[in-house]
Amino acid sequence: MNTYYYDGARAAAYAQKWAFGRNPDYYNFDNIGGDCTNFASQCIFAGCGVMNYSPLFGWFYRSVNNRTPSWTGVEFLYKFIVNNDGVGPFAKTVELNDIRVGDIVQLGDANGSFYHSPVVIGIARGKILVAAHSFDTFGKDLASYNAPQLRPIHILGYRK
Repeated sequence: MNTYYYDGARAAAYAQKWAFGRNPDYYNFDNIGGDCTNFASQCIFAGCGVMNYSPLFGWFYRSVNNRTPSWTGVEFLYKFIVNNDGVGPFAKTVELNDIRVGDIVQLGDANGSFYHSPVVIGIARGKILVAAHSFDTFGKDLASYNAPQLRPIHILGYRK
């Protein structure tokens, strides 16, 4: 299986286009738990163009009723992307200073429960700028979130 370069700039461009809107190709989960990880998955997909269609443990979206938990769930996305040794994107947890455009930084509470998945869209003057859904934003300073824990996820590439 070949490994390919993840295009973080394409992920960020997708985030810019849809940060304050909703792509009609995807269901809007705002009213049923939040749309942040759905949006993060859309951005990741924009940067790689490959889904993993393994039932249950893959990472894909066909419709609101035909998708994996990893497409829309914070913890499920994390578990998929850092453990994926098959088709689709793969990543690792890194230090915050190793994060790049197109990566994800998940926010967690003091008890270690992660609840939000902003997408990194820029790094400027020491600030990590993110985009997100649920509380729609683009270019927000990651440091402005009141999150006791951060989980930076660097996307290393994808396989097809």
